[in-house]
Formats: sequence, structure tokens, C-alpha cells
Amino acid sequence: MFNSLKMKILTLVALILVLIISSVAYLNFQQQKEMLHEIANRNTSVLIETIKSSVANAMLSGRSDEVGSIFERIKSREFVKSIRIVDAEGKILISADRAEVGSKIPELGEKQSQSRNMSLFPSQGVFVSYARIFNAPQCFKCHPAGKESLGLLEIKLSLDYMNGFISRERDLAVFSSLLLVLLIVATIFIFLVIYVEKPIRRLIRCMQQVEGGDFRQEINLTSSLEMQTLAKSFNHMVRTIASLMESTVAHERELARAQEKLAFHRETHQLNGRLEEQIREIENLNVNLEERIEEIEEANYKIADLAGELEDKNTNLEKAVAKLSTLYRLGLAINSTIEVEDLYQLVVKTTMDTLQAQVGYIILYDALHGDLKVINLVGHRNPNVQAMRVQMKPSSVSSWVIQNCKPLLITDIAQMPEFDPVSPLGFERKTLICAPLMVKDEMIGTLAVVNKLNNTVYNHEELELLSTIAAQASIAIKNAMLYDEQQKTYLNTIQALVSAIEASDSYTRGHSERVTRFSLALARKLELPQNRLKVIERAAILHDIGKIGIDLSLLHKEALLTSEDVAELQQHPTIGMKILEPIEFLYDVRLCIGQHHERYDGTGYPNRLRAEELLLESRILAIADAFDAMTSDRPYRKALKLEVAIAELAENSGSQFDPALVPIFIKLLKTPNFLPQREETPGLNVVPFPGKPAGGPLTSVAP
Repeated sequence: MFNSLKMKILTLVALILVLIISSVAYLNFQQQKEMLHEIANRNTSVLIETIKSSVANAMLSGRSDEVGSIFERIKSREFVKSIRIVDAEGKILISADRAEVGSKIPELGEKQSQSRNMSLFPSQGVFVSYARIFNAPQCFKCHPAGKESLGLLEIKLSLDYMNGFISRERDLAVFSSLLLVLLIVATIFIFLVIYVEKPIRRLIRCMQQVEGGDFRQEINLTSSLEMQTLAKSFNHMVRTIASLMESTVAHERELARAQEKLAFHRETHQLNGRLEEQIREIENLNVNLEERIEEIEEANYKIADLAGELEDKNTNLEKAVAKLSTLYRLGLAINSTIEVEDLYQLVVKTTMDTLQAQVGYIILYDALHGDLKVINLVGHRNPNVQAMRVQMKPSSVSSWVIQNCKPLLITDIAQMPEFDPVSPLGFERKTLICAPLMVKDEMIGTLAVVNKLNNTVYNHEELELLSTIAAQASIAIKNAMLYDEQQKTYLNTIQALVSAIEASDSYTRGHSERVTRFSLALARKLELPQNRLKVIERAAILHDIGKIGIDLSLLHKEALLTSEDVAELQQHPTIGMKILEPIEFLYDVRLCIGQHHERYDGTGYPNRLRAEELLLESRILAIADAFDAMTSDRPYRKALKLEVAIAELAENSGSQFDPALVPIFIKLLKTPNFLPQREETPGLNVVPFPGKPAGGPLTSVAP
């Protein structure tokens, strides 16, 4: 649309009209403005002369006070902003505003130098006029004759009424100009549509039909002389083209008949020529085909070489990824466990999976005795191997690695007769890697993998990987060993306190060991994990450590216990928890000790916890502790027979003891050789207990 001739003409005409009319309007506006300003200047001059005459008459008649009143009346006109007379120094002598009489106008110096009237148009829309008042003979009475000028008359007129008139004239000029432009553009548009666009569109439609093969078209344009001439030329052109087309078709038909006559001879010559060309093309194709075959063979060789290189690179990349993955998994595993046994198992299994080994093991070096201790062996079934000690000897691979403090790679042990082909651990060795476990200069032991699953041999890359794993594992194993030693030190110290308590009481000697044995047996029957077995073992050993805070005479008291005695005895689980509170790793053990005198029905002590609030370990410990207390001599009673103790357990099942655990424990008690023979109670055949203590079940106050 915007690319049409009509729009281009209209746009150009509109721009030219806008430019011309805008220029004319602007010049007319400026001329009107200057004319109005000239009128204002002349009116002001007449006003000044009138004022000067009024001032002179008032002065001659001696009524100088009337000058201020005259100025006030003149200023009352809305177009007069101010009127005043100032002297040569800029001091205001007379003014329509009496408050400013006596003040000075500092900028009046330049205006005093003018000998004529002067008018200004400040930017604030105010017309300012200045006129000098000269000294005349009639003024000599009041003013010296030598003084040329008596003062300067200043009048400020508002131009707001003129500006409003100018604005209306400007708006009218703009509106008139826009209306004129629109009328002219509309007139031209209608003219172009009627006299140019419509005839051209008719001509274009006829041309399109002629282009489609219809030569019967004839157009008649009468809108203008030019269009009429154009229509006649178009009609003549169409008739000429139709005549030429008819003659061309006739010639083509004659030529076709002549060519049909020569077709047979030409076809024969053409077939011969084509046959020769095809033979030459076949020969060229054969040559090109041989060249392409050679190129393809060369390309196949290059592709095979590149495939081999790519396969090698992929293999190396897979090995690198596997190495990094192993190190990453091992690092995560090391950070996730601090238990020595779990760490040994984890390191060996991860290393074997990575290096595709049939056998893997860790051997610890005992520098004090100068021998080796097999800690973890995976891949070879020999129950006697675990924790087995092996002597250092030259034919031992681990001995060589420990003595030389560096890893060892044996691709084929048959080619190294200095080492035994059969390990002292009982399996045959073909290829192996062994790396030292060292922390700084301290030798911990060795990590080894033996025989690959696919029966290939180990290489130097796998040796580097095992060395890296061993370096990481060494630090973790050392930390775990230190942590384990610290735990053992804590436990040995506390167990020594427990042993000291039991040593002072012949009735409770061996009580902790028996309770530990009973608790572990029941826990293993329940198939608790290893970490929970440790909790129950430590809790059983330390469960009576709170007796340190109980008066020894009360523990040995044979008389009937008072309520105060019972309350004091019932404090020993709480005392035990406070003793173990500083040891962070014994948190679960501490809870178990604090709960081992709680009852299943929630009536136990010290916190009256119910079954769902109790640890499973504390419920196991409660059964084992009560059974050993019933089957042992106490200062206040003799031990019960086994049958009586079992009956007591069954009777208090569901109230004092966990009803799901009691049957399992009773079944264990009836297992042959489960109960050891004790010197003080051989075969547990003691006199029956005469009755339960007053105030509750049999074991309610058992310490």
C-alpha cells in the first residue's frame, strides 16, 4: 500500500503543502507580533507624554502630592504593572506603590545615560518603558538651572492581553493551515483515484488476461487524452501480438511436417552418435570406477586405523573414569564409617570390584612381635584364616612390601621363584598386586588383590590405582584404629570401675559378665546388626556402674529394705547415665542403662516409660539382668532354681518384661549347655525362694 504511486504522490504533496503553509503562517505570526509590539510602544509613548504633562501641571500648581495619586489611579488599570519616578542615583522619588518610595534601583545606571525614551520586552511578558524628565525654566523655582535632568519615569505594562490575542491568532492559523492541507490532499486523492488509479487498474487487468493467452481484449479509456492514447496503443499492441502468434503457429506446423519427413534419417544418425558417446562414457566410467575403488580401499584402511585409535582412547578413558569412580566411592565410604571392621571389609570389597580380583585381603604388621596378622580375607573360604598370624619370611609378598616400603606388581609368579606360588593363607597365586598401608613413616600393613576374574594379568596402571587406594585407606584405617583404641580405653576404664564394685560384693561377682552373655545370646537370636550388638554388650557390662554412688552398706543390707532404701537404690540407673554423659559415642549405651529397670507396662523406674518408649536393647537387658539376679544369691535371699526363675519370667511377661522376648529367652535357657556351672550355685540347684518381697513383683527392687 505505501509503495503505490498514489501514496507517494499524496505524501509528497502533503509535505510540500505543510512546509509552505507552515512557513507562511510563521512569517505572518511574526509580522503580527511585531505590529502589536509597535502599537504597544506607541500607546506607551502617548501614555508617557500624558503622564509627564500631568506631572508638570501638578508641580507648577504646587500640588506635588497629587502626583502619587495620579500614579495610583493609572496603576489601577489592569494592564499597568507599575509606575514610578527615580532620580539620577536610582532612588525612587514617587511611585504608585508608596511602600517602595525611598528605595534604590541598582540597575538604573545604563538607562540614565539614554537621552531618549527607551522600551524593553522582558521575558516575563511585561513591556517596560523609560522616559527622562528634563529641567525646564518653569522648574527653576524648585530645582537649580544647572541640573539637566530631574529624574527618570518608568512604566511597566502587562502584555497578557496582547499575548492572548497572539495565541488565538496562532491557533487559528494552525487550524486553518491543517484544514487547508487536508482539503488539498483529499482533492488530489480523489483526482488520482478517478483519473489515474481506476484507468490504470483496468489496463492492468487487460494485460493480465493477454498474458494468460486471451488476445481478444480491447480497452477504452476516456478519462483524459493521455489515457485515451495509452488505450489505443495497448489495443494496437494486442492485435499485433495476436497476428504474430497466428503466423508463428502456422510456421511451426509447416516446420513440424518437414521435420517428420527427415525424422527417420536424423534418428538413424543420432542413434549412431549416441551409441558412440555411450561407449566412450562407459569406458570413462570404468576408469573412474577403478579410481574410486582404490580411494575407497585407502579410506577403509584409514578408518580402520582411526577406529583402533579411538578404541584405545575409549579404553583408556573408561579406565580413568573407573579409577576416579573407585577413588570417589572409597572416599565417601571412608567418610561414612569409623568402625575398623566395617572399614576393612569396605576397602577390600571396593578394591576387588574395581580391579576384578578373585581374592583380596588386608594384613596388619605387628612391629612388636615382628609378624603379620590377617584381618580381612575375601574370595577364599577358610574360616581359620581370619585373625590368623603369619611369620615374616623372604618368600612372603607382604613381608617384601613391608620391608621395602613400596608396592609390588607380579604379572606371573611362575617367573619369580623367590616368592611362593601358594599363599600361606591357602590359595594359589598367579598374578597379584600388593601395596603398603603407611601413614607418614609408620607401617600399618598391606592391601593385596590376587588373580583376576578374567584370568588376565595385572599391569602398571592397576598398580598405580591400588597404590592410590592404599594411600587413602591408610589414613582412614589409622584414624579408625585410633578411634577404636580410644573407645577401648574408655570402656576398659569404666569396666575396671564396674569390676571394682563387683569385687567388693561376693554376691554380685561375675554378674556383669553373665548378664552380658545372656543379653548377647538373646540379641543374636533376634539377629540384631553388629552395631546394635555392640550397644547391648557395652550396656550389659556397664549397666550397674551407677552403684558407685550408692552406699555400700545398703548394697549389703540383709534386712528388709525400707521405702527410703528402695528409693535410693532406684537412683543407680540415673547415676550411671550421669557418669557416662561426657562420653559421646556411648549415647545409646547410656539410654539403655537408664532404661534397664523400666517395666513394659510403664510402672518401672526411674522415668516410668512404657514399652513403645523403650529401646529394644533395654528390654533385652531387663530380662537378662532379672534372670541373673533371680538365679544368684543376694544378702536378703538365696538363689532360685532354674524352673522357678523361668516361671517368674513367664508370669511377669507383658507387665514387667516384653512378652515377645520372654518366650525366646526361655527357649535359650532350655538349650543344652547354655547355662554355665557356677561355683557358688552349682547347676543352679539352690533352695527355693520363700516369697516375693513386699511392695511389688520379684525383681522390683533387685539391684
